[in-house]
Amino acid sequence: MSRDDTLAFWVVASGQGELRREALPAPSSTEASVQALYSGVSRGTEALVFNGRVPESEYPRMRAPFQVGDFPAPVKYGYASVGRVTQGPADLLGRTVFCLYPHQQRYVVQCEALHVVPETVPAARAVLAANLETALNGIWDSGAAAGDRVAVIGGGSVGCLAAWLLGRIPGCEVELIDINPQRRTIAQALGVGFAQPQHARGEADAVLHASGSATGLALALRLAAFEATVCELSWYGTQPVTLALGEAFHSRRLTLRSSQVGSIARRQRERWDPRRRMQLALSLLTDPALDVLINSESPFESLPEIMQRLAHAPGDVLMHRVTYGESTPAAAPSSRAFSRAACTG
Repeated sequence: MSRDDTLAFWVVASGQGELRREALPAPSSTEASVQALYSGVSRGTEALVFNGRVPESEYPRMRAPFQVGDFPAPVKYGYASVGRVTQGPADLLGRTVFCLYPHQQRYVVQCEALHVVPETVPAARAVLAANLETALNGIWDSGAAAGDRVAVIGGGSVGCLAAWLLGRIPGCEVELIDINPQRRTIAQALGVGFAQPQHARGEADAVLHASGSATGLALALRLAAFEATVCELSWYGTQPVTLALGEAFHSRRLTLRSSQVGSIARRQRERWDPRRRMQLALSLLTDPALDVLINSESPFESLPEIMQRLAHAPGDVLMHRVTYGESTPAAAPSSRAFSRAACTG
């Protein structure tokens, strides 16, 4: 493969991915060329995309910033790339950057699409930035404040990041709730409480739901205190959700509010834009405790096989990190097996 070519991961059909060779243009005066170092698999959303479960009504709204192709497939999708600028303006050259770009070895983008990773944040941890941005927006939408009792249901990467952020608010009593008892170790590493659903504490001032299940959302409504807000961070794709709103939903005057990272939370919208929000997310990634959330890793060349496993049998994986070599291979290599899937916490 010439240095003007690169390899990118594509979803080519429901449940099937492959690496495709693509031509790489030379950057213009307003663009930069980036060599990928790592990318993160946002498991919930990417599993829905990989399995062809994006509702047709949401095709336009669910497009990633640098998506190529259309849902359901073939489509190049992803939004958590960390790389090094190899060609571009002097103030970016050699810098480590984050970009909402799909899984690809090298790419050329407008400089304004790049976010410089702070020197205090390791490049390998910066793959959490997009999910941390989602968690941050969810907390804004939830209205959680100092001193609140907050329940976070769903110990995936977004739920864990939301719990970690909430735990840094003075006086907040945060409980991470998950059916998997192994999430207790994660919660301890993040400095928050933990409970399985049957032992979860009620009377929460705010509830953030991120389990992606109707059962979890029903639990969220049961845990919410009088006139509390249940903030829904899960995205269900084509999966229908049934709720028992004939129970205490009305008598407790609960609010069920959606949160989606595509728009800034209303209370911040007048003063914040996506770039400021992303820079905040990146600046918060200095805590080494967050490394516990990246508990699966594999080389880029094995991504077609790995995505099948993550989409159908993820096990205990929270965030899967993809690693990229500095050199470009001579051809698209065959997939390799999971390199690391055990919890690092």
